[in-house]
Amino acid sequence: MGADLQAWLLSGQLSPAWLMLGVILLSYLLEDLAIVTAAALATQDLMLPSLALLAIFIGIASGDLGLYALGRYGQKVRCLRYRALTNRHFKVVSQKLHHRAFWNLFVIRFIPGLRTVGFTLSGFFSIPVGLFLSAVLCATSLWTGVVFAIIYYLGTSVWSQTSQYQWLIIPIALGVLFLVNRLVNQSLSRGLS
Repeated sequence: MGADLQAWLLSGQLSPAWLMLGVILLSYLLEDLAIVTAAALATQDLMLPSLALLAIFIGIASGDLGLYALGRYGQKVRCLRYRALTNRHFKVVSQKLHHRAFWNLFVIRFIPGLRTVGFTLSGFFSIPVGLFLSAVLCATSLWTGVVFAIIYYLGTSVWSQTSQYQWLIIPIALGVLFLVNRLVNQSLSRGLS
């Protein structure tokens, strides 16, 4: 489904408002694909770079806030609340999440397997929403800005504008993002254990 949405966005037949909405929706499915797609739209002059970055940022931040809200809602589910109060593992996770919460949430943003669980538990364990948002927004700004800038620079370079292989930028960028995510995940996992 993500590839279909990406193809629709890159078709060149949509208004900037639809492109922004499409990038936001794509970020709910696959964040890295949304970043690459937005950068590709900006390099092809289908979307202003500032609007592309804004759409990615809105999509990722609202998705993260949605996970937090899901956790807050989970507090109202009686069996989950009981489990959290009686299970020692939940207590340990809660303590670790609250200890240096900003740093933990910042790091969780870069570990793909922990985002959903970590951000949902942040809401469930009542991490202050301001603290949650500040950590997530800082990490999102850093990651999105760096990745977008690199892909945008590569896409607007003279080589890509004159090369018959310019279409390779998107799959290569996705491959590099996948490898970087794995390396960051492994190095952070070693540091946390």
